[in-house]
Amino acid sequence: MSNEKRLRILVVGASGVLGRAIVSELEARHEVITAGSKSGKILFDMTDPASIVAGLTAAGPLDAVACAAGHVNFSPLEAIAPAAIAESVYGRGLADKLMGQVNLTLAARDRLTDGGSITLIGGILADQPIVQGSSASMVNGALEAFARAAAIELPRGLRINLVSPTVFSESMGGYGPFFRGFEPVPVAKAALAFSRSIEGRQTGQIYKV
Repeated sequence: MSNEKRLRILVVGASGVLGRAIVSELEARHEVITAGSKSGKILFDMTDPASIVAGLTAAGPLDAVACAAGHVNFSPLEAIAPAAIAESVYGRGLADKLMGQVNLTLAARDRLTDGGSITLIGGILADQPIVQGSSASMVNGALEAFARAAAIELPRGLRINLVSPTVFSESMGGYGPFFRGFEPVPVAKAALAFSRSIEGRQTGQIYKV
């Protein structure tokens, strides 16, 4: 007989393609609290550290935080001019997907129950670059390095992992032209990697899907 503990899990980006799949994967076994910038039980802005802290505080006691949110710009390198971060094409990815998840991790560190987990979202472009994808490659690579580094310093038995999926079958209608020759996967397969991170015991792992 299973003695699996019922967890309270905050899913950030719960209304997106991946977020919905994560909620579907987890909600039969656990209490899932949905969060996002425009919909969900908790509303917060990934680019605003104060909003992230307020959102996690409003969620109450949590055993896990899973992130399926984060935006980057796609632009040809030849069209990107030198610029300060705030004015750069790269600024969106750095402020949103990268620092948004870094700040989410730092805020969760101070609020998760002992032994809790944090699961971030990266992507295949950290390993397999595409034309116009330099921002995504940079951000995803940085997130992988951050997850590995944070894993050795998190207190109270907290764990952190990152899921790095390829393009989803469900997203090929919009992203197909960027990913010619890539083999897409069903989004439900990526959601399984979130279960592995949350319900397993590993830390500092990059789950390639």
